[in-house]
Amino acid sequence: MILPPATLGMLGGGQLGRFFVAAAHEMGYKVWVLDPDPHSPAGLIADRHLKAGYDDFAALDALADACAAVTTEFENVPSDTLDYLAKFIPVRPGAAAVAVCQNRIVEKHFLRDNGLPHGPFAVITSDADVAAAADNLFPAILKVARFGYDGKGQARVANAAEALHAFHQFKGEPCVLEQMLTLDYEVSVVLARDESGAVKCFPTVENRHTGGILDVSIAPARASACLRDSAQEYAEHIAGRLGFVGTLAVEFFVSRGELIVNEMAPRPHNSGHHTIDACVTSQYEQQVRALCGLPLDEARQHSASVMVNLLGELWFEGGEPQGRYREPDWSILHAVPGLKLHLYGKHHARHGRKMGHFTVIGAEPADVLEKALAARAAIGIRDE
Repeated sequence: MILPPATLGMLGGGQLGRFFVAAAHEMGYKVWVLDPDPHSPAGLIADRHLKAGYDDFAALDALADACAAVTTEFENVPSDTLDYLAKFIPVRPGAAAVAVCQNRIVEKHFLRDNGLPHGPFAVITSDADVAAAADNLFPAILKVARFGYDGKGQARVANAAEALHAFHQFKGEPCVLEQMLTLDYEVSVVLARDESGAVKCFPTVENRHTGGILDVSIAPARASACLRDSAQEYAEHIAGRLGFVGTLAVEFFVSRGELIVNEMAPRPHNSGHHTIDACVTSQYEQQVRALCGLPLDEARQHSASVMVNLLGELWFEGGEPQGRYREPDWSILHAVPGLKLHLYGKHHARHGRKMGHFTVIGAEPADVLEKALAARAAIGIRDE
């Protein structure tokens, strides 16, 4: 066990890292953050912020010297960085598990090889691969294999000609061509797994996206108990096959009533933000516990909840890019009973940037949903 007042390391300085730092501080730990952004939200509250790249070996050596263990808040930290740090201190999750989640091609092959439900796909690395794609794969979505998130690095394509054009737009980056499925809705499972293989699953969450970015999360999901339990079982199986240690999120499509694994995130997840306010233990505290070898705590949800993302367009009058820049009127949200507002302290708002979220909690799921959607509209979030 790694006990307070030990120092922990965090690779990445976004809002997920910020919540980790806050959870670790409450538990008595110190945290160093490595992130090149001088305005990093996690770095602003860390005990020390190393403003350096993830391939800066002087910074990595400093982190290894000062920290008892290291974790990450996003999947695109180079695996070489994780491997290097693992020579000196525990790194959780490990590089091998993260490598599966950070490359869509590897991820799809992992799902296929482990008998997990996934949609039809083709790997695209050349024009010839596009030409060879089966006609029944279309319409499809072409996704870059690396560094795509929140709808970036993706294109909807109706046929091979459109797929070829999109592939060229992505400058020939390796891609995955995924068949567009009939979508009922989307769900996700966030869990924590420790080094001994013990797992604690948070209840399955129902998610709604707008423009490829998570908009609203409803927990627990409005799905059958059988589907919710099956999603948790799949997520646990994935964590075990990865040998994962830490907090993991698995996103699913529900298509014609069946679960389809969409992707994995080897870190806390947006759809788990509600655990801060609605669960006995947050996903971030579980991340600290798994990293430090502490027993995982209870993941029980004590209140129905709805989480709403707050994106940068709220900071622009009328929600338009050319609108006047101003701070939203937070008194509107603070007036709502049971609403918990979380702002990330980001230096500057821009359209599509996650600036904060709020979670409404309560006893009755229907009432919580109605209150959250009313608050969403009142603060100025518009439906597309």
